[in-house]
Parts: sequence; C-alpha cells; structure tokens
Amino acid sequence: MEKIYFIGINGIGMSGLAKILKLKGKEVFGSDISRSYVTEELEALGVKVHDRQIAENIKEIDTVVISTAIKEMNPELQEAKRLGIKVMKRGELLAFLMNAEKGIAVAGTHGKTTTSSMLSSVLLDKDPTVIVGGIVPEISSNAKIGKGELFIVEADESDNSFLHLYPEISIVTNIESDHLEHHGNLDNIIKSFEKFLNQTKSERLLCVDCPTIRRLIRDKKNIKTYSLIDEKADIYAKEIRIDDGKTKFTIVIDGEIFGEFELSIPGNHNVQNALPVVYLGKRFGISRERIADRLKNFKGAKRRYDILFDRNIRIIDDYAHHPTEIKATLQGAKSIEKNRIITIFQPHRYSRVNFLLNEFKDSFKDSDEVVLLPIYSAGEQNIFGVTLEELKERINHPKIKILNELEKLESIVNLEEKGVTYIFMGAGNISNVAHRIAEKLKGEI
Repeated sequence: MEKIYFIGINGIGMSGLAKILKLKGKEVFGSDISRSYVTEELEALGVKVHDRQIAENIKEIDTVVISTAIKEMNPELQEAKRLGIKVMKRGELLAFLMNAEKGIAVAGTHGKTTTSSMLSSVLLDKDPTVIVGGIVPEISSNAKIGKGELFIVEADESDNSFLHLYPEISIVTNIESDHLEHHGNLDNIIKSFEKFLNQTKSERLLCVDCPTIRRLIRDKKNIKTYSLIDEKADIYAKEIRIDDGKTKFTIVIDGEIFGEFELSIPGNHNVQNALPVVYLGKRFGISRERIADRLKNFKGAKRRYDILFDRNIRIIDDYAHHPTEIKATLQGAKSIEKNRIITIFQPHRYSRVNFLLNEFKDSFKDSDEVVLLPIYSAGEQNIFGVTLEELKERINHPKIKILNELEKLESIVNLEEKGVTYIFMGAGNISNVAHRIAEKLKGEI
C-alpha cells in the first residue's frame, strides 16, 4: 500500500485517514464533489484532490478507499474494479492502522466525537496517534501521527465498521436507536456493540447511565463503569454545579475522591464524557493537575457548541441531529446561557426523521423558539414520504415554525437585537450558513 486514492476524501473520517497515511510517507490522492476547509488542509500536506469524480483519475494507484456514502456506480469505483485495484472500506483501513497498535476506541450513539477529542487532549503528553470525527482544537485537526504507543480512534457503529477494530481499551458512551436504515432495529445494534466489546483486549469503560448498556453487563471482568447517578459505579461524578458559566464537579474513582474538575463546554452530558477521560488520564500517568488543566481549557470539537460570534448576540454552530443529542445540547445551553435561545434546526436524513419521528417530541423544550429547515437528504431519496409538517406536528413546542428556503435564513437573524443566542443545529450544510452569518457580523464579508 504505497499509492492510495480516497473517493470522497473530504469526509471527516476519510480525511483523517488520508492525513495519517500522507504523514507516514505514502502517496495520497483523492476526490470530492465539493471543496471545503478540509480540501485546503489536505492540499497543504501535498495531497492532490480532484474536484470531479471521473474514471481518468484512477491511474497508477494500488489501493482505493471508499466510505459507505460511495455508490456502486461511482465512476472512479467502477474504474478501480475494472483495473483490478484493491478496494478497501474506510473502516477496514482504520482497523489496519489501529489494530497493530495499542488502540483506544471510543464508541456510542452520541458523545463519541467529544469524548475521543477530549481524551486526545488529556493524553497529548503521551504523544498518541489520533483519528477522530471532529476537529480537535489542541491539534487543529482531526488526525495526528504520534511517536507514543497509544492510538486513539472514534469507532463508527453506523455501518458496523467498528467491528473491524480490536482495541486494547474501549469506551461506550451510550447505545440508542439510530442508523436504522442499516441496522433495522435496536436489537441488532445491541448485538453489534456486544461483539465490539468482546473484541476489546483489555479494559472496557461503560456508561451505566444508559439502560441499554446496563443490559450488556453480565459480569465485571475487565469492565469499569462510569456514571452521574450511580454512586456504586467505578467512576462517579458528584457535586455538579454551574459557576460563572463553567461546569464544576468532583470525581470519585474506585471509592476515593480523585479531585475537582471544571469544563468550559456546557451540559451534564459533557461531564459524563469527561469521566472515562479522567480515569484513562490517571491510568496512563497524567497528573491530576495536568488533567484538570486540559479539561478546563478544552473548548470542544469543531461543530460541538462551537461559538462563532459572541458580542451583542451569540452565534453557535452545533452538530446535534439525533433527538437525544438535541435535548442534551439544549439542556447544556439552558444551564449557561443568559440569553433567549432560538434553535434553527436542519433535520438530517429522511430515514432518521422517519424512524425517530416520535422521539423528537420533547427534544426542544429548553429552547425559547424553534425554526425548522427543510430536511437535509445526505443523498437519500424520500422513500418514506416523511414531511417537515409531520415533524413540526410531533414536536411539542409553543413557538415553532417552518422556513422552507435555506437562503432566507439570514433574514430571520436580527443582527441589531441584543440578548439572543442563535443555535444553528444539524449535521448538514446549515453550518455553512452559520459561518456566513458570523463572518458578516464580524465584518469579514
């Protein structure tokens, strides 16, 4: 594997792998149908990125890497198969790299990007290799090649690609219904997580605040539990409180107080995310003071409560798109925001909206107003016939409205108004609008 071509290289998971291989001295190429800041980062490393996906791009290549987003009839994939070039899935390549090292894999329906990013920050002094699903501010990237023995990865359950991984240590933040277009039902998701945990070589860190995870624990062999509510857990947070916009809490490990910690990112869910991170920091010899300092200064992964503008009004960009993520993010916002909160939500995928329609009911209760944008298809066809009007009807909120044209979004943000926090929420292209509005406010455009 010396000349590798990534089809859809701008994807957050694909680009991380491309960066690592380039830094390992491989020749790396790729394509994507649109440019982004990721394209610029890759090109700065010397990666050739094509802006058209055509058969002619596939030449003098020994390996082609694809994600599940790449369709069978993609012309580059078709050409690779015609030429007999080895084709690997993204998850297979990640496993190929990690399984040879001392891997720490972070999995879960929600929270895995923040947890893996936070862990990467706390363990920076160990010089780990990192491949995660978000931009970690401390390394200004989603990937880092290190000289230490640790290899931190975000494990993706959406298409079961995490079943290629055999980590030394695994973290599972929670298990819920999602990506049902692939899994079919929650029972199948649980079976996949069981297999993933059985493939963990050493220690498994499990959040027992999740009832589904509690069902998986049959014995305590090689398991450390963590919790915000169960004082019998191996790692436990108590005395959680908000002080001047910061979340402060005390951590107990194996029955002994380890110390008080502070987070700048809001929400009890982020305290939960910090628990296995603190434990592993301690396990790998990071001082309590160093762990506390790293957590205090951790600003969150890109697009996780990402504050783009903060003067008379606040503009926040957030990736939340699953009902549980939305609820947790807004709970955190409510705990620290003094402003009125207006959530501008772009639903993600027809399949997710269809399968989880009823679960959106109370997700927005901590927002003062809600604006629904058209569903971002992510390449899906609406075979379910689900509509935005149906979603609006299911959401229990007194101030909710639909805005059918994304282009008109800027008109509803009152740039002169004070005391309002606008949270642009979703996994689609709503982030672009949030950034454009923030740039306009800063006078950059």
